[in-house]
Amino acid sequence: MNITVLGLGFVGLTTSLGFAKKGFKTYGFDINESRLKSLKKHHVPFFEPHLKEILIETIGNSFLLDVPFEDAIKNSDAIFLCVGTPEKRDGSADLTYLFNGIEQILSVPTEKFQVLITKSTVPPSTLSKEVIPFVNQILAENSNRKIGFASNPEFLREGYCWEDFIRPDRVVIGVEDEKSKEILDIVYKPFGAPIHYVNYNTAEFIKYLSNTLLSTMISYANEMSMIAGAIGDIETKRAFQILHEDKRWYGDPAGIRSYVYPGCGYGGYCLPKDTAALVSMAEKNGYSPSMLKANLEVNKGIKPFLVEQVVAEVEPNASLGILGLSFKPNSDDVRITPPKEIIEQLLEKGYSNIYAYDPISNEEFKTHYPDLPITYMDTLDQLYEKAECMVLLTGWDEFKEKKGLLQQKKVFDFRYTL
Repeated sequence: MNITVLGLGFVGLTTSLGFAKKGFKTYGFDINESRLKSLKKHHVPFFEPHLKEILIETIGNSFLLDVPFEDAIKNSDAIFLCVGTPEKRDGSADLTYLFNGIEQILSVPTEKFQVLITKSTVPPSTLSKEVIPFVNQILAENSNRKIGFASNPEFLREGYCWEDFIRPDRVVIGVEDEKSKEILDIVYKPFGAPIHYVNYNTAEFIKYLSNTLLSTMISYANEMSMIAGAIGDIETKRAFQILHEDKRWYGDPAGIRSYVYPGCGYGGYCLPKDTAALVSMAEKNGYSPSMLKANLEVNKGIKPFLVEQVVAEVEPNASLGILGLSFKPNSDDVRITPPKEIIEQLLEKGYSNIYAYDPISNEEFKTHYPDLPITYMDTLDQLYEKAECMVLLTGWDEFKEKKGLLQQKKVFDFRYTL
């Protein structure tokens, strides 16, 4: 199994040396001639621990920089594109280097099946809507070329690139044909990490999911520091240090994962009122917290967004089954619970045959919201018999256990439980 890597920056060089270290013959290329000259002299032209030692160990053996481009491409089974995708003025990704690299690859005649793998960070749908049509247009003039595709995003931290690559916590591969998958399986099996095979768009999305979560957490921390500064007399550093002692931040499984998961929005007594209260307090002290205000807007906007999905597929005279009434499983707390707002909006849309079941919260919900014209069912089986389709709003284990039964009918699984 031979590999070519285009682009030898932080990602490309780490990728090349990682595969070379695992014993794959790896060809490296970069349009920056001074970078190539430095590497050939065993000098890594940027700071990244461990890479120099691995470069000295592998160069000329499994890592090759002097092979002609045409020979490398002809000999390679997998070709990784690790070129830059800088930001344009309008904020979109500039794919010029990516397309230039692909053109160079496809200019080399060979009948060998090869996988083109985008490791460069590109927005979701780039491979399916940009790269593949671009390749197909070129291949229309060269029908002998056999190309597969994959998206393999990187999750490397500068300063820790080598550790992150050689001992990954997971490998994400977007691939949609079996032959390409078999090649990538061989390439990544030696790393001993979980390999997640998904479609192209999902792989690209996961990279952005990861990075935007990190950027949001940083901005959240910065906004909270500005709120603290506006209110005054708050030991900001100490407050964050104590926050980090919460056991939900560490361990296996870390409880914080359940917060970074889509659903119907947050509810219960604490999060909605506390978030709104802090916005109010910050504004009283002269600071408008745009991130927290957007947080509240998103939490409000998710409900009508979900309701519209039901409206698009289900007639108002249909019988709807509501699965779950508490704001979260393993609790009978129905205060500010998302199911209440969603039921109200369904009623406003004309749905009058609504049946509801919650393993422990029926009575609490009925007590708190006596004016809602819905029918409560004592068991899940009873609700299943009455409902033509169901809307899952709380992720109870009972619903997971009855997945086979529930999925015999249409289920809007808004908690991603099934």
